[in-house]
Amino acid sequence: MKPLLSRRHPEPPTWADYFMARREQARDTALERYFDVGVPTPETPIGDVPMLAMDMETTGLDEQRHAIVSIGVVPFDLQRIRLAERRYWVVRPPRPLNERSITFHHITHSEIEQAPDLDDVLDELLAVMAGRIVVVHYRHIERTFLNAAVKARRGEGIHFPVIDTMSLEARLHRQSWWARLRRWLGRPPASIRLPDSRTRYGLPPYQAHHALIDALATAELLQAQIAHRYSPETPLREVWN
Repeated sequence: MKPLLSRRHPEPPTWADYFMARREQARDTALERYFDVGVPTPETPIGDVPMLAMDMETTGLDEQRHAIVSIGVVPFDLQRIRLAERRYWVVRPPRPLNERSITFHHITHSEIEQAPDLDDVLDELLAVMAGRIVVVHYRHIERTFLNAAVKARRGEGIHFPVIDTMSLEARLHRQSWWARLRRWLGRPPASIRLPDSRTRYGLPPYQAHHALIDALATAELLQAQIAHRYSPETPLREVWN
């Protein structure tokens, strides 16, 4: 009887594998430079990770029908928020604004008329993102919309790891045993929206639905989450998506 041969399943691809493959495949120069810088390893302590808080205002929630109208980014780490290096862009969407979206982000038709297309600021945005882990509050907006926008303009998309502060709040307030007990008792789940999440950590209220202010608010929230729930030595793999 022949001995059974063990079957080793291939290791799942990592973000480092993805960045290396995309660096070789990229046709766009800015994307090639972005992927060439690489990404921190999953074992890197979060205290050693350079990060970039990002927020976008869009005309809706469907990346196939709606578009980005503004982007705010703030470089930071656990010790310092680098406001002097912040960036903020209003960009012209390929489709007209609708009145409902204007009531949320307060970006008007006249501002859009004078704004550049996203393609005109994309190289600068990618340069700021390079080598940093993007931090957002609800990853299905920034990552999804940016991928669709880059693909439409450069013919190839972009994916990248993120730390999602909403997801970190959900672990505690939507998925924990305490959250399950609240549901069993018939109590509503705790809100994990950005303003409500900040309130739980004693952070001050900020104006909502402005991309740069929300990016700053997200950076401060992550600093508070790590200080209260994790530590600077926490491996990146425990907090990123």
